[in-house]
Order: sequence, then C-alpha cells, then structure tokens
Amino acid sequence: MEWIELQLPGADLRIAPDFLRRQQADAVLDALSAEIPWQCHRIRLYGRELDSPRLSCWMGEPEAVYTFSRTRFEPLPWTPTVWALKSRVEAACGGRFNSVLANLYRDGADSMGWHADDEPELGPQPVIASLSLGAERRFCLRERPVRGFKSSAVAAAAPLRLAVPLPHGSLLRMAGATQARYQHALPKSTRALGPRLNLTFRLIRAAA
Repeated sequence: MEWIELQLPGADLRIAPDFLRRQQADAVLDALSAEIPWQCHRIRLYGRELDSPRLSCWMGEPEAVYTFSRTRFEPLPWTPTVWALKSRVEAACGGRFNSVLANLYRDGADSMGWHADDEPELGPQPVIASLSLGAERRFCLRERPVRGFKSSAVAAAAPLRLAVPLPHGSLLRMAGATQARYQHALPKSTRALGPRLNLTFRLIRAAA
C-alpha cells in the first residue's frame, strides 16, 4: 500500500488507491452487503424532514454517540468484517477509531450534500478514514466561506476546489485542518452506476 498526497492548501489529505486489492475488495464488499443492517435515516434540510438520499448504519463502541442533522445516533455493535477492517485501517492511518458511519449509495441518484465533519464530538482536528467499495464515485472538496471577511480581493478569488475519484478498494485519509477549511460532498451522477459502499471511520470523544 502506498499513500499519495493530495494537494489542497491548508488540508491534510492522502489516498491509498490500492488499500485493498481487487479480489479482496470484492470479498469485503460481499460480506458487508450481507452483514450491515441498512436503514433510511431522516435528515433535516432547510427546515424540512426528508429521507436521506442513501442508506446508512452507525456502529461502534457504546460511548460513540453521534449527532448529525439534529438526530442522535446510538451505535450498533461492530459486525465481524467491519471490526477486522478497523484494525487494518488504524494501522494504515496511525490512529484509533471507535466508530464508523457506513453509507450505501444504491446508484448514481444517491448522494451526499456539502458538509464538513466538524461536530464537537470529533474534536478540533479529527482524523477520518474513508474506505470505498463498489462503483467508483467522484469525491469533491471546496473551500469553506470566510464569514465576515469583506475584502474585495478575497471575494473575487475563486474558491479552492478538488475532485478526487474514489476507486474500489481505496482508502482516503483526512486530517489536520481539513474539516475546518473545507467542505466535501459526493454528488449525483447521470451515468449508469452500480452500488457503492463507503465506511467512514472516526474517533468520537466522550462528552466531558
């Protein structure tokens, strides 16, 4: 496995395109598809509650309680395959994880909107590891707006952006000030795509 550093000012981003070899990634995808109890969560968007445009599952250690879109998530227990992957991802990323958000994008119409993983439970500079399986999708990052900054030069400058293809078996590591400086999204695609399964490993910090 080899890390490739992605160039985005102020961010700490790297990707291992071959974290899992093709045959191994195929086997892991099959196992996870059978093990994970997928749910369609409700999210709050512009004051309305809607079905999330993907299937999800939150799992991890009992203390890894997480709040997203004003919804409190109690973790389900680790499945055997996710537990085994956690140890391997921790070794690759040099950190510890106590939880994972699993997302299933059933086709190109499923997506994830612009957001940053900056909830208080994650701490100021979280390390987040994202394992992708199945159909390759485009992962996009954009610079967060600077509130209260009225400089015309800054306003005229184009925001920093990056689009990264996430192939089957790849591992993306986000760390440092990435969440503070940038938002990310997985946009819809008009191409005929098969399902994509994503595991996003995190360390949830218990409330003081």
